[in-house]
Amino acid sequence: MLAQERDPGRDVLVLEAGRCGDAASGRNGGFCEASLTHGFGNGLARWPDELDQLVRMGRENLDGIERTIQGHAIDCDFVRAGSLAVATRPHQVSGLRDEHAEMRARGLPATWLDAEALRERVVSPTFLAGYHDPDSAILEPARLAWGLREACRSLGVRIVEQTPVADLRRDGDGVVLATPTGEVRARQVVLATNAFTPLLRRLRLMTVPVYDYALMTEPLSADQRAAIGWAGREGIGDAGNHFHYFRTTRDGRILWGGYDAIYHYGSRTKPEYDARPETFETLASNFLDTFPQLTGLRFTHAWGGVIDTCTRFAAFYGTALSGRVAYALGFTGLGVAATRFAGDVVLDLLAGADTERTRLQMVRRKPLPFPPEPARWIGIEATVRSLGSADANGGRENLWLRAMDKLGLGFDS
Repeated sequence: MLAQERDPGRDVLVLEAGRCGDAASGRNGGFCEASLTHGFGNGLARWPDELDQLVRMGRENLDGIERTIQGHAIDCDFVRAGSLAVATRPHQVSGLRDEHAEMRARGLPATWLDAEALRERVVSPTFLAGYHDPDSAILEPARLAWGLREACRSLGVRIVEQTPVADLRRDGDGVVLATPTGEVRARQVVLATNAFTPLLRRLRLMTVPVYDYALMTEPLSADQRAAIGWAGREGIGDAGNHFHYFRTTRDGRILWGGYDAIYHYGSRTKPEYDARPETFETLASNFLDTFPQLTGLRFTHAWGGVIDTCTRFAAFYGTALSGRVAYALGFTGLGVAATRFAGDVVLDLLAGADTERTRLQMVRRKPLPFPPEPARWIGIEATVRSLGSADANGGRENLWLRAMDKLGLGFDS
């Protein structure tokens, strides 16, 4: 859409391996956040000198998404009620308080909530404190994807579904894309493979695919809604290393996801990995710990899917084939909004333009790659286990996590 809007005379063709809205595009948690850095804390740790700029650009990007949804009348239950970051264990309170103080020092309108104030919004015995960030929305991701597909077509974009690209190569002043039904020649190409195998060999160690899981409850009764409050429809995430994210739906359900982040040896992705009964059981148990007043509420849907992550947890960018190809990947589960910003970045890169976006260190520099197997699997398993241990031990990090922090590496669900 952005490419067509920038140049209405441009011939834009989208080759979609499945259907628009498949996989994480339509089955994510439905959080549409202003952050371009996978959260304020990650941005502060990695790009402190340009964080004010990144925050402003992220808010402008979220405004742009809202304008697109309204302008094209996309029915995706877009609700800009902000998000709640909540501490559920004592050691998390100080970390959130420090983060909130830094946000306020930078002029951001986040509101601190003690336990009483927080439970006036959402009633849970596990909520100890937190803050409300107004720069966030929730939505129905599949309906957003389908709405954007139709909006693109209305602008003249051609979309061909069920057409995976197997390879690409340089051809004169353009690029040839190989598909099962023939070849496509293009002057410029944007790659958006995310969690799936990159077409560029140089990217094979830059991300790993991680499986994330979610449950959906049946609609709550009026008494159940009264028991938990949550009238504002804020998106919520807790502050654990293995964290949960949750939101309400327009028909009165609760989506509850996160906690486990499962990596399979060799970066394998399979349809059968989308269901993981042991994780569904853990999620259900943790849900009732959070909302014991909803005991007896049934879960009607359970699903999983693969997302991509990189060693800095936020998207990275680049070009290939002498600038004919641009890419963005590594969104680590917060791509609903950040992918729109990425669209502008890759279009700038293809144009060879010197813009505020392309001058960002976040855009110019890339994360460290993951090691090859078996070191990759060993390192990820060690990190996941260490993060769980820290959650259970008052946030105390072991030697492995401290070493990863010094290297700017890690793993995040």
